[in-house]
Amino acid sequence: MTELHKGSCLCGKVHFETRGPLRGIVYCHCSQCRKQSGHHYAATNVQDDCINISGKENISWYAASEFARRGFCKYCGSVLFWKHNELDYISVMAGAFDSPTSLEGEVHIFVADKGDYYEIADGLPQYEKSSSGVVVARQSIDAG
Repeated sequence: MTELHKGSCLCGKVHFETRGPLRGIVYCHCSQCRKQSGHHYAATNVQDDCINISGKENISWYAASEFARRGFCKYCGSVLFWKHNELDYISVMAGAFDSPTSLEGEVHIFVADKGDYYEIADGLPQYEKSSSGVVVARQSIDAG
């Protein structure tokens, strides 16, 4: 049986459903993620052809870099997606999924950029920039 996960924005104008397994949660502590969300990102991802989004007209996309864009509900402001312009998958914010998610943390990236008001003490791998298994907006970033 195919795994199905559903989620939405806070106001309900955007809904999504994913099919198939989801990647573990990547916690991104870069300044862009912190400034957009107010803390750090917690995201999984799914192939483009394994997600159905309803209410797409209610999503605003912000081109945060020349490589990627960030999708959020233009009504309630919920941060929902991160999409690399040249890859065939989309990152989905873990908090937007309905429970139970069965998601588990996998790795922390850009910890050198993290906020000074918290510590990371969960025992997951930490990378100064990015890990080789996580594609980020700047392709030239080396693993930390």
